[in-house]
Amino acid sequence: MLELTILMPCLNEAETIARCVDKARGFLAASGVTGEVLIADNGSSDGSQAIAEAHGARVAAVPERGYGAALIGGIAAARGRFVIMGDADDSYDFAKLMPFVERLRAGADIVMGNRFKGGIARGAMPPLNRYLGNPGLSFLGRLFFGVRAGDFHCGLRGFDRDRVRALDLRTTGMEFASEMVVRAALADYRIDEVPTTLSPDGRSRPPHLRPWRDGWRHLRFLLIYSPRWLFLYPGLAILLAGMIGTAVLLPGPVMVAGVLFDLHTFIVSCFAILVGLQSITFAVIARKYAAQRGLVPPSANYGQLLSGITMERMLIVALIGGAAGVGGLLYCVWVWAAADFGGAGYSTQLRTLALSATAVAAGLQLAFAAFLSGVMDVGTRAPK
Repeated sequence: MLELTILMPCLNEAETIARCVDKARGFLAASGVTGEVLIADNGSSDGSQAIAEAHGARVAAVPERGYGAALIGGIAAARGRFVIMGDADDSYDFAKLMPFVERLRAGADIVMGNRFKGGIARGAMPPLNRYLGNPGLSFLGRLFFGVRAGDFHCGLRGFDRDRVRALDLRTTGMEFASEMVVRAALADYRIDEVPTTLSPDGRSRPPHLRPWRDGWRHLRFLLIYSPRWLFLYPGLAILLAGMIGTAVLLPGPVMVAGVLFDLHTFIVSCFAILVGLQSITFAVIARKYAAQRGLVPPSANYGQLLSGITMERMLIVALIGGAAGVGGLLYCVWVWAAADFGGAGYSTQLRTLALSATAVAAGLQLAFAAFLSGVMDVGTRAPK
């Protein structure tokens, strides 16, 4: 078995593929590492395949389009124990891969390049990506998943082939770079980092990367894989604010620093309770779904919490809340009837009415969420 596969996804890289292959093969020869150069071709129509083969690379055809699809196909075709992947546009230096190999040999599951530590040449990265996109997304990756990497989306990275294949990566677009790191972090893989350089690519055509579109796809992936930050924490904050608002304003108006908070703020607080509760139920259902699909590994603490939130318990809470709300509504009708269905403490009764309606809506919302969670628990059988 070879020790290393240097893998390059390729789509119409005839201008640069030869230089990349030559540098990679030169590294193997100079370092004494047994390996191969593998091109995962994504349907090139400019002769990139023939050029790569002429310079000593092996070409694996990957019909499904997309950066992630090309890499998934290339990883499956790799013959090396370790894989170092990098773009075939001559922006990464394939002659300087020994730091990646050394970290992999030392037991790292994934070794990330860090372009901000190694050096970014003038014109190699658009200002939007350099000062906003990559730092922002890298910060979110560290915050959401605890990934100790300063350059979350560096395209030059090495990994243990079998360990990465065990992650069952699925995304086919540019967000594949995020998925690899996120899934590895969730699986408690060892992720190391080494400085690397980035040079302007050698192509005369525009790059495949689209900053806004691909940046959004990365951000969307990070949020979807973190129900806590997408749903739970915002939901808890909104719910807490709503509960404080209703508790403070239920007796009557409150003056703070010369500003009067009255019925309108009370109604907004009621809406906040509904929004916060819905966001929290979304967090529970999303985490449950992700665990069932194998998208995230089981969590001891979170798993125990989820196992305690059964459909029946949710329905009991929904019933209690809904019944309290109905009781409040009936009380409002009784007061209204006692006043011959005329005006009767408009401000006070409207507060009671709004809070009671909120309790009924919250109960219904929680009941629907309970049944949705129950649908996810229904076992399925393969058709005969």
